[in-house]
Formats: sequence, structure tokens, C-alpha cells
Amino acid sequence: MFYISMFFQYTSQYIKTRFQYRADLFVEFFSDLLSQAINLVFILVVFGHTSLLNGWSRDEIIFIYGFFLVPSAVFSSFFNIWDFNERYIVKGELDRILTRPIHSLFQIILERIELESLLGAVTGLAVMFYAGSRLGLELHWYDPFVFVIFVIGGALVYGGIFIMIACISFWADARTSLMPMMYNISSYGRYPVNIYNKLIRFVLTWIIPFAFVGVYPAAFFLGKNEWLWYSFLTPVIGVVFFILSILLWNQGVKKYRGAGN
Repeated sequence: MFYISMFFQYTSQYIKTRFQYRADLFVEFFSDLLSQAINLVFILVVFGHTSLLNGWSRDEIIFIYGFFLVPSAVFSSFFNIWDFNERYIVKGELDRILTRPIHSLFQIILERIELESLLGAVTGLAVMFYAGSRLGLELHWYDPFVFVIFVIGGALVYGGIFIMIACISFWADARTSLMPMMYNISSYGRYPVNIYNKLIRFVLTWIIPFAFVGVYPAAFFLGKNEWLWYSFLTPVIGVVFFILSILLWNQGVKKYRGAGN
């Protein structure tokens, strides 16, 4: 209950702060929409030259992209740790975090909440409904429940991977970071993995499983029976990677040497 109370207190203060600067909030909304629109235009341009991409139609890939946006938005809202190395290790703000009687990772997550990123989930849902209507997909009574489970699983996959990347800073506190590269790699999860070679497909499935953020869970709703068991692995992979990331974080905190000379 203490952690739940802290979450709502931080969230309340964050909302009050953001609405003090409404123009800045609007600019962020617009920039996010523009970024998502550019990615969608890229898909449309590709299909301007071909009707199928390794057996996938344009609307199927648009549906996968729409699904990908939802767990990605949840991740961006609650796991905004892209500058962890620079802010908390190099500048020493982790020293402040460690003096408080609450788990350090939970504090950092609360400090870096960006609830406006949830707009991406609304965009993703709109894209999914558009593509789904063109594909003639039927909505079953259990689909919303499965969807929520898959979204949580995908967000946990995202969070687990990036927390693990952040943990590298505990052992190598240089200013360089793998975060930008990993953000670029994550975009591969927007597309069907069978358009890549076997090595990339293996990496995106079992090493850095961004495929479980987009294509695998989306395949369930698209009726791709050959990938059905991958779909149901989404929450399992999400929980496993997130637990591993927390265990790695706890070990990393023990190795933290502080920001002194």
C-alpha cells in the first residue's frame, strides 16, 4: 500500500506540474504524433511499390505497427530511463535516491514518469481499428482481455531490456551508453520477423525480444495460427525479462561506488 500511495502522489504532482506549461505539453503531443505519422508514411511508401511483403499485406503490417505503439507508449510513460547513465551515475543523483527508504528503481521510475506519452496508445488503437476494419477482423468477447495482457507483457519486455541496459552503468560508468542504439533496434519489432534473416529473427525473439512487443502478440488478432504459441509467450517473456532486470539492478546497486573522485 505504501508503494501504491507513493505512485498516486507522484502522479498527482506530475499532472499539476505539466498543466502549468500547457504550450510545452501541446508541442510534445504534436511531435509524438508527427513521429508516428512519419513511421506510418514509411510503411505506405514501401507498399506503394509492392502488394505483399513476404506474405504480409499492407493492412496487416499497419495493424502490427498500431499494436506496437500501445506497449511502446506504456513503456515510454513509465520507464523513461534513457538518460540514466548521464543523470544518475555520472552526475551522481543516484546518491540522493539511495538515501530514501524506498526501492531505488521505483523512485527513478516515479521521477521520470511522462504520462503524455500515453497519447501514443490512443494513436495505436486508432491505427489498429483502421487496419482491422479493412481486414474484416472480428472482435470476440475475450479479445480486450487478451489485448490488455499482451500489452502489459510487451511493456514489461521493453522495460526489462532497457533496465538491463541501464544496469551496465553500475559496472562501466563512462558517459557513453548503449541506450540510443537499443532504441533504434527496438523499431525492428514493428515489422514481421520473417522478413529478416534467421540470425536477426533469433535475436529479436530470444536475445532482445522486441518481436514480443509487436508482431507476435499482433499475430494472435490477425489469425496467424502458425505463430499462435509465440503470442501466448508474450506475457511470460515479459515477466521473465522484467524479473531478471530487477535482479540485475539489485546486484548493480551493490556495486555502485558513488559519484566521488
